[in-house]
Amino acid sequence: MEARFYHKPFSALSTTELYDLMHLRQEIFIVEQDCPYLDADTKDQDCEHILLYVNNILVAYARVVPEGISYKNYTSIGRVVTKKTQRGTGLGQKLMQYAINVCQKLYPHKAIKISAQCYAIGFYEKLGFQSVGEEYLEDDIPHIGMVLS
Repeated sequence: MEARFYHKPFSALSTTELYDLMHLRQEIFIVEQDCPYLDADTKDQDCEHILLYVNNILVAYARVVPEGISYKNYTSIGRVVTKKTQRGTGLGQKLMQYAINVCQKLYPHKAIKISAQCYAIGFYEKLGFQSVGEEYLEDDIPHIGMVLS
């Protein structure tokens, strides 16, 4: 299994990479989770995109969001997704650690805030995130804010 990470600003994504990431996000967030929403939310153009390919297939993805776009005083990691066939393999944790490292490199001394689906709280806690605030619904799915200082 050959796993390769890439991180690129939107302007450096190839059309194939852009297609791959949009396909994976829609496959999971819209089809699998049965949640119709506008995935192309106008944030992508300002983000750093992290792609994890295994044997030339995109299996995991996240985006690093600069401060002020999702949260006023935080950078953020969003659209975290792992292909169903790759769950439980540890790739999701590797993806998040890579995304955290990219955040810390690009935005040193900035805390990272995420909007976590509640079922994944334990996953994010293992990476050092702590819940903040109250649970809320986002696209009819329970979420909670979490921060990594």
